[in-house]
Amino acid sequence: MLTLTDNATAIVSTLVSRQNDAPAAGLRIHTAEAQDDSGAARLAVAVTADPEPADQVVEFSGTRLFLDEAAASALDDKILDAGVDDEGSVSFAVLPQVA
Repeated sequence: MLTLTDNATAIVSTLVSRQNDAPAAGLRIHTAEAQDDSGAARLAVAVTADPEPADQVVEFSGTRLFLDEAAASALDDKILDAGVDDEGSVSFAVLPQVA
């Protein structure tokens, strides 16, 4: 199952609370229509009030993620990390879980 670093948990929580005041809001990770250079599906994120009906809901310390089927499969054995640059832009990194 996807896990989050403490840094990602804090950043996602802040993003969600700043963009949506719904009590069940979360960050939705879904497959983007465009593919990367290798032809693999790309992932996109958006803050939403509720998950889509088929989304997998993952919660870490009160931070909610909504994963569409393809994202849940692609991230099942991964760790999500996040960072904020000097200009306030958020970036996410997907890392392998260490067994």
